[in-house]
Amino acid sequence: MEVQHKDDALEALKNAKVVAVVGISSNPERPSYYTTEKVVKKGKHKVYLINPKYAGQEILGIKVLSSLKEVPEPIDIVNVYRNPAHVEPIVQEAIEVGAKVVWLQPGAENYEVIEKYKDKIKFVYEACIGVEAGYLS
Repeated sequence: MEVQHKDDALEALKNAKVVAVVGISSNPERPSYYTTEKVVKKGKHKVYLINPKYAGQEILGIKVLSSLKEVPEPIDIVNVYRNPAHVEPIVQEAIEVGAKVVWLQPGAENYEVIEKYKDKIKFVYEACIGVEAGYLS
């Protein structure tokens, strides 16, 4: 499996139907909120929100789940807004549930984890999903 950089980010998003956002915040000023809002408003993807802290609540009109295991359909992109120190268990869970791509948002990149798991799952990094969503027609 190859590691994808920002050049492949738009392609990954175009081909995806289901996006699970890990680390969603209820604060509209946080990147996880306003970039996810862009993806939701585009209306091209089924979006699931994951954050144990907000599980059961609604953010952006979507009920928040506590883990990727609760997503009831195959996941194309696991979009991660977490501190790089907390990324590895998310990648492990993404592999476990059979997700196709882990997208590490700017600030969430963990190059050791990418190196360790690049043969098991595709990664997109150094690209913002909110910016890429803007290019979708």
